[in-house]
Amino acid sequence: MPDLLPGVARVPLSDANRRRTEDRAPPFLPFLDGPPSFAPNLTPIDASTWLLPDSEADDWLDEKRLLLRVRRDEVAGGIMDSDAALELLALVRDATGLTPVGDWPSALEQAASIVSDDFCILQAKRPGDWRLTAGVLCAPTFWTLPERLGLDLGGLHGPVPGGDPALAARIGRVFTGLKPGVVLQRLNWTVQVGAARYTPERPSAAGKSVDDLFLRVERQTLRKLPTSGAVVFSIRICIDRLLPILAQTSVREAFEDAWLGASVKVRTYKAWHGVEALVAEACRIGQAN
Repeated sequence: MPDLLPGVARVPLSDANRRRTEDRAPPFLPFLDGPPSFAPNLTPIDASTWLLPDSEADDWLDEKRLLLRVRRDEVAGGIMDSDAALELLALVRDATGLTPVGDWPSALEQAASIVSDDFCILQAKRPGDWRLTAGVLCAPTFWTLPERLGLDLGGLHGPVPGGDPALAARIGRVFTGLKPGVVLQRLNWTVQVGAARYTPERPSAAGKSVDDLFLRVERQTLRKLPTSGAVVFSIRICIDRLLPILAQTSVREAFEDAWLGASVKVRTYKAWHGVEALVAEACRIGQAN
């Protein structure tokens, strides 16, 4: 794998963690439910599973903390010691039974240092006007936190085809109606080149092979903080090699159906044309095996 950051050595994984990365069963295979779409598709989950089990902590948490140290201005911002951030920190500690690792300059960074998930805080000073007021985003899926801070839901979802105003309005109603204690989850997925989680820009497929293909699953949750009324948007990135996933016939066929069944708008938004040939080759290899 390439270094996490230019000029900064990758935090080494132990041999045990390397074996776990290669051999584990992926925690999520959302393509089994069909092609990706722009619909929210939010599902209630048990609050005890909001942050646990943290399937990515062993492989990512040390790198995430390093990234927060060396590129703080790019991955953290907004009002990070607000009442909402302090409330989130207490909730994360309570949910995991863990405490912050290291000395961090804000409550939001302390919370983010505990788990592999990133956190974005959205607040509404006026009814329904939900805006991104703070966040730690160390594993962005082709966007950056500074470019989105302060935006409302329309601005946040503007890059999504059909997302503004239709999708933004729907999500706004979800935010407003969300009750404390309820946790909603959705899964987003794509195929990317390389195993990097810190991807402010989409990795290029130039000169790469099928061995470089990874399933990238974005596990997102929404939770309303009971005192401040802010909504916490958590993001956990799960990275797994694509070829082993396609080794099982039923799983490969489901993947092919989902990949080919995605709409033109979805495929364009996800820039799948860049990896189309490699994915087709990976499917052929899976079928041959």
